Amino acid sequence: MTKTKQHGLLLFILGIIFLSLTLRSPLTAVGPVTEFIQNGLNMSTTLVGLLTTIPLLAFAVVSPFAPKVARRLGTEATLLWSIILLVAGIAMRSGGSVPLLILGTAIIGVAIAFGNVLLPSIIKDRFPLHVGLLTAVFSVVMNLSAALGAGIAYPVAETSFGWQGSLGLWAFLGVLAVVIWLPQLKYRKTEPVDAAAEVVENPSILKSPVTWSVTLMMALQSLIFYTTAAWLPAMLIEKGMNPDSAGYMLSFMQFAQLPMTFIAPILAAKMVNQRPLVWFFSVLYIVGFTGLLFDPNGALTILWMILIGFAGGTSFALTMMMFSLRTKTAMDAAELSGVAQSIGYLLAAVGPVLFAVVKETTGSWYMSTILFIVTCILLLVVALHAAGNRFVRE
Repeated sequence: MTKTKQHGLLLFILGIIFLSLTLRSPLTAVGPVTEFIQNGLNMSTTLVGLLTTIPLLAFAVVSPFAPKVARRLGTEATLLWSIILLVAGIAMRSGGSVPLLILGTAIIGVAIAFGNVLLPSIIKDRFPLHVGLLTAVFSVVMNLSAALGAGIAYPVAETSFGWQGSLGLWAFLGVLAVVIWLPQLKYRKTEPVDAAAEVVENPSILKSPVTWSVTLMMALQSLIFYTTAAWLPAMLIEKGMNPDSAGYMLSFMQFAQLPMTFIAPILAAKMVNQRPLVWFFSVLYIVGFTGLLFDPNGALTILWMILIGFAGGTSFALTMMMFSLRTKTAMDAAELSGVAQSIGYLLAAVGPVLFAVVKETTGSWYMSTILFIVTCILLLVVALHAAGNRFVRE
């Protein structure tokens, strides 16, 4: 690799890192400060609950359109404008009124949807020989930013900055990401396509079974992640664990994801098919949730958290890799990413509600834990199909 290419790769990696930092922290910073928001704006619990649901719905609605916008503006420029939109949404959300809070949250969801969809495709387009490594970087930084957002939100809200400062500080990270991403605009490419020719040469990816297996893989792993994030502490508390320890268990699970989010994409890129990784995370999921079913508050609870964390990190990173591995072009990767994330996040938004309904109906989290195991088995089935060595457009 020449020095110019090395310099370009380093600048691109730096840009990917800072873009990835903006994709989760503005979302995970909300949960720890909901009490401050509710008291400060006299909001109902239901309305506060929308603050976590609105971004997921925005992902579902906007994701299919991201590739089309990228075709017109170029992926690099589209990502730049999405970060600018994100900064505007963060500032609006911290405006101190309920309408601004709701509207700003929706704008943030729209902006992040573009990053979710387009980052995997631009990695495939710009550095196809380094997809595994760059996907690993992208996945790890996203998970780190999620932990960072959740970790510092409450302490900042307790200071004179309040909840508005706690949520608003992420705008500075967005501004920094804009500055660092600017050099990528010199690589700007648009792809004007003749619509009639595209229909003949590139039939809809919705007709491919691979598209639907990858989409269901995205949906089920997202459902597991968001549902455990919402209800795992409550499940442990019901079994006798004190709230502080239950919170620590969730943290252990989140941090356990990090090593596998880095390792899994690198391994996946070297495999003819990725089925060994599917078996790996599926077994860990099933063992972890079975452990929670029969020994939720014992000496091995931390082991169950680590196993679920390893499985979650592997399944998330492998799903992100599927957008590149199951497609031949960057635009196909963007299109597959858009479809899979649209349906995936829509189902993820339903997950926490569904599991809560099961809990309310049965009176405990026992049947909900069994539902987790059933979901893991379904994920195993669809992921094995997605992991085969084939493409959405053969």
